[in-house]
Amino acid sequence: MVKIGQGLIMLTVAAWKGRGGGVLFFAALYVLSVGEGGHKPCIQTFAADQFDSETQEQKKRMSSFFNWWYLGIVVAAMIATFLVIYLQDNVGWTLGFGLPAAVVAAALLIFLAGSPTYRREAPVGSPLTRIFQVVVAASRNWRLTIESGGGDHKTAGRTNQFRFLDKAAVNQGSEEGVNRWRVCSTNQVEETKQILRLLPVWLSGTIFFISVAQLSTFFTKQASTMVRSIGPHFQIPAASVHVSSGLVILLAVPAYDRLFVPLARRITGLPSGITVLQRIGIGIFFSIITMILSAVVEEKRIREAKEYHLLDSPTATVPMSVWWLLPPFMVSGLADVFSYVGLQELFYDQMPESMRSMGAAAFISMQGFGNLASSGVISAVQLASSRAGEEWLVDNLNRAHLNLFYWFLAALGVLNLGYFIWVSSSFYYKQVQHEDVESLC
Repeated sequence: MVKIGQGLIMLTVAAWKGRGGGVLFFAALYVLSVGEGGHKPCIQTFAADQFDSETQEQKKRMSSFFNWWYLGIVVAAMIATFLVIYLQDNVGWTLGFGLPAAVVAAALLIFLAGSPTYRREAPVGSPLTRIFQVVVAASRNWRLTIESGGGDHKTAGRTNQFRFLDKAAVNQGSEEGVNRWRVCSTNQVEETKQILRLLPVWLSGTIFFISVAQLSTFFTKQASTMVRSIGPHFQIPAASVHVSSGLVILLAVPAYDRLFVPLARRITGLPSGITVLQRIGIGIFFSIITMILSAVVEEKRIREAKEYHLLDSPTATVPMSVWWLLPPFMVSGLADVFSYVGLQELFYDQMPESMRSMGAAAFISMQGFGNLASSGVISAVQLASSRAGEEWLVDNLNRAHLNLFYWFLAALGVLNLGYFIWVSSSFYYKQVQHEDVESLC
């Protein structure tokens, strides 16, 4: 579907003629979106499934996989930023869209060529049905007491959270056969608990992505008002400042995987060096530092604009180098290395095996809801500041109070970090063990 969508876009720009071309263009975008909806949640999950999580060596490799996977995404994005945009601006839109279409076609052929060697997980039915069965069975059995039973199977270890759901696994001993809407396996109950444990982390991740969303909006607008020239003839495009974050990621991911993890592993004994939740928490901390640095840089930019009497000249260039934005961009890259990759790994590793594609979709939804929440936060800040007498975010950046907005996001990040630490303190990592639990309790 992705290939078809990109091919349609290429044909559209190659032969754009009136209203019909517009219809074809938007149809191509919808086809592309449908393809991405099936591709994004599944491709990373399928790749991670190639590792056997039952062995320590494979678990180490799987943890490294998420680092290098994200590095590959960043490298591809940087190539697209430079090469594809250059082709679109200087050669033509047909080649600019044709090159990505050709790359996707090549990727599809490579993927199909490896089909005989892939490990495949057997389908186990609808994961949502299994969750609803637990909720319904627990509700029906709410008056019953929990007892133990037999049967040696590999299951998720029983936990003491959400004890109400354990009643879904109480066998009343009155039925021939098993009706999963009345009594469920302990493994099925623990799978449902795993989903519930991840929901608070999902909320914290969504708040984290509110800060990330500012990189593509206000950061770019700041850069457009600053000195971006290198030498007498070249000026850096404002949006290209984002590359600095990608460069940090290119350096930080190998350093994390090859230097930090082995060192931390010697201290903690964990295959991944530190726990996934610790990694996410460090990333949230870096996102707070990003907002603090951004506020400090913006305050300096406003002082420069005031000194040179440019407060009422929104299109004028403030005599301050765009390189001042490098520190917040670089720290934001570190935040991604820790939190972005950590969240990907958590929502793969801690999801029930039959629901890992849903885990990838949940991770993607964090970014989407984070962007939507960012718009909501901006609207709320605008409303509150206007009622207080002066809007913080106006078109003239020199008269805005963007620094205060950044301080607000830093404070929000501190609250989010405190919330995340509280959630992490009671988080049970998924443990697979052999117990007498698979037969009904």
